[in-house]
Amino acid sequence: MEAREEKETQVAAWLKKIFGDHPIPQYEVNPRTTEILYHLSERNKVRDRDVHLVIEDLKQKASEYESEAKHLQDLLMESVNFSPANLSSTGSRYLNALVDSAVALETKDTSLASFIPAVNDLTSDLFRTKSKNEEIKLELGKLEKNLTATLVLEKCLQEDLKKAELHLSTERAKVDNRLQNMDFLKAKSEEFRFGIKAAEEQLSARGMDASLSHQSLLALSEKLAELKRQTVPLKKKLESYLDLMPVSVCVCVCVCVCIKCFSLTFFKGTEWGVLLLMLPLVAPADDPCCRQKGRDEGCDVWPGAGPWAS
Repeated sequence: MEAREEKETQVAAWLKKIFGDHPIPQYEVNPRTTEILYHLSERNKVRDRDVHLVIEDLKQKASEYESEAKHLQDLLMESVNFSPANLSSTGSRYLNALVDSAVALETKDTSLASFIPAVNDLTSDLFRTKSKNEEIKLELGKLEKNLTATLVLEKCLQEDLKKAELHLSTERAKVDNRLQNMDFLKAKSEEFRFGIKAAEEQLSARGMDASLSHQSLLALSEKLAELKRQTVPLKKKLESYLDLMPVSVCVCVCVCVCIKCFSLTFFKGTEWGVLLLMLPLVAPADDPCCRQKGRDEGCDVWPGAGPWAS
């Protein structure tokens, strides 16, 4: 507790010394601020002590320089009866320039042995500075080129960004339009689906044959396409017999038998199939070959008058 009070006292004294006649700013007095200000005061004291030592050293050197200058002036007066006060204005100006040069070059005296190394060092520093300036100029040129390329790239990127935003807005409009069309088509498909279902129920209630439905007709169409595909090699095989002299009666009967068998296969289970079963195939009564061909094909071949009757 006593140490804390002692620190607060030292801090207050230090602040009073720093601000002097000016009022001390208000601050919150707590252990943390007291500790911070105490460390600052200690560092300030150390710095003031170092500055005081430097000032004392400079004063001592100044007194030594004054003593040396007075000694040199007395020496000049005794040897050549010369005094700076006896110099003309031009001489005084030259002497002041010599002194200023010695101060600028930081030489210990104005002798030639001190000036030459100082000038050489200054020349070396000048060359190093010029070389450094050249390097900086080259680096600056590279940076300017990079900056120009970067600005051009930035401009291109901005243009590409604008194009991309425009394209995105266009595509977004297309997508919105497609979504609207999709919603409309979905609604229409639902409407058609319910309409088809209602129509099917209505047709079913009226006793429509299932073989006349769309699915049945589609299946028959597919079956017909398959049969057509199967008849292609038969047609090619038949082309080789077209140039032969046909036996008119047997050929006609065979063709009719094939047509009827094909029709029965295709329209099997339908009303057309029943009608075809009821139709007889008429052939000459006196042609056993035709009759045997019809029996072999599973069709009824009746004798009688007809398109192939003799």
